[in-house]
Amino acid sequence: MTIRVLVTDDQALVRGSFRLLVDSAPDMTTVGEAATGAEAVVLARAERPDVVLMDVRMPGMDGIEATRLIGADPQTGDVRVLILTTFDLDDYVYAALRAGASGFLLKDAPPADLLAGIRHVAAGEGLLAPTVARRLIQEFSRGAGPGGAPVRGLDSLTDRERQVLLLIADGLSNVELAAHLHLSMATVKTHIGRLLAKLNARDRAQLVIAAYESGLVSPRHR
Repeated sequence: MTIRVLVTDDQALVRGSFRLLVDSAPDMTTVGEAATGAEAVVLARAERPDVVLMDVRMPGMDGIEATRLIGADPQTGDVRVLILTTFDLDDYVYAALRAGASGFLLKDAPPADLLAGIRHVAAGEGLLAPTVARRLIQEFSRGAGPGGAPVRGLDSLTDRERQVLLLIADGLSNVELAAHLHLSMATVKTHIGRLLAKLNARDRAQLVIAAYESGLVSPRHR
């Protein structure tokens, strides 16, 4: 299956570079370019891409608001957003994930990492660059993130599902989960599918947010 990608950035040179990179991958193709958040919302509705590469700072509507609108629209509710920015500030990370972003990478990431990130997000797996993940944990450590907020469905989780959720919040991949819990990949995917359904989460990134906001995971756990 070819992954359809919409590139959003206010700089034409950056958009062109990302487009060339995406189109160089045999399993991807770009379906358009947007220079503003508002344009990204319109194109997302028109093209229904699998993944939107979304800049954060743009004139007019920023990438976070555009991400929120794309995720809230029934026409584009299944579109994944991968935030790309030169800023690894905590407020951008948290706001982007709360808006519904499925991943967050810095623009200086190696090309191979960007392509891999698109594949991960298209497959429904959350993605955080290591430096971004560390900053997110630090943010929660300072108490800036809203811990202890009610999360619907948390009480319905089994002990095993809670264990899987904790490990997902630790950043473990499916392969690492299977090895750590001595489970088959099929069983791991089943547990993750149930977590997504019970917590009404779109992907792994949203599971991490749910784990922290509910207070189930504390920074000290990491």
